[in-house]
Amino acid sequence: MTTATIYAEFAAREAHGVSPGYERLAHAVSRDDDILALLDTLPPAKRQPNLLFGAVRLLGGPIDDPTAFHRYAVTNWPAIEAELRHRATQTNEAGRCAVLLPVLAALPQPLALIEVGASAGLCLYPDRYAYRYGEVSVGSGEPVLECEATGVAPPAGVPEVVWRAGLDLNPLDVTDPADVAWLEALIWPEHAHRRARLRAAAAVAAADPPLLVRGDLVDDLPALAARAPAGATLVVFHTSVLYQVPAPRREAFIELVRGLPGHWIANEAPDVVSHAALPEPPGDALYNVLTLDGTPLAWTRSHGQAMTWFGDGPAR
Repeated sequence: MTTATIYAEFAAREAHGVSPGYERLAHAVSRDDDILALLDTLPPAKRQPNLLFGAVRLLGGPIDDPTAFHRYAVTNWPAIEAELRHRATQTNEAGRCAVLLPVLAALPQPLALIEVGASAGLCLYPDRYAYRYGEVSVGSGEPVLECEATGVAPPAGVPEVVWRAGLDLNPLDVTDPADVAWLEALIWPEHAHRRARLRAAAAVAAADPPLLVRGDLVDDLPALAARAPAGATLVVFHTSVLYQVPAPRREAFIELVRGLPGHWIANEAPDVVSHAALPEPPGDALYNVLTLDGTPLAWTRSHGQAMTWFGDGPAR
């Protein structure tokens, strides 16, 4: 897939109806030969729209006008390139806990959680957040995570988590203002509610910091899993992470995680983890597939704002 196609599809499938500013900007970049040529000097994983737009925002550049964006990007490319090569799209969206909750709550309690690609670890606190599924509220506290759930009843309560840990090549620290600034730069411009949610979730994590280990998802996962307490159900999970992992390494991870004791929850794009058969998604937007131990359960939106259940997993 060409870089131009990546930006055109991002505009049509991810940003459309969710971020008018990024939809307009991504369409413009998909037709901008100068910026495309600059992006194509980078490794494929560093050409992503979220990464480019986040880096420009972090540097204080304009993202509300495509012409101004073009001018800024071309003029300031060395600084932008340095950020792109140094950083990764570590969008730490606590809202994704809302689509994980029905599965987590249905597993044998208590739980020991490991998130692969944990960023700052904000998704390691599903038991500390509150949720609203339509008219049904679950849990208490802040932030309140809203999710449109179709085909599945909301859980009666939050899971019991007795241990939580994250694994990341570059874990972020919610007590470090520079790391929080990067997390905020990754939030789409119109999404004031997500910025407020990030700050509330960061406050939860800062009050009781998780164990975050700098390491590789294949080489270092077994040792971290061995640290989970006996008597708790081990759950290894990840959301929108494996697309950044080369295919051979991805397959090695899947083989490894299937052999660990406990359970494996994946929430990834349908072309990232292969499935024998899937129903048609609910619409043309970009959806992830929520799976438990490799069994597909539901279509989910990328920020946890909606899920459409089709499987027969434990949440049923």
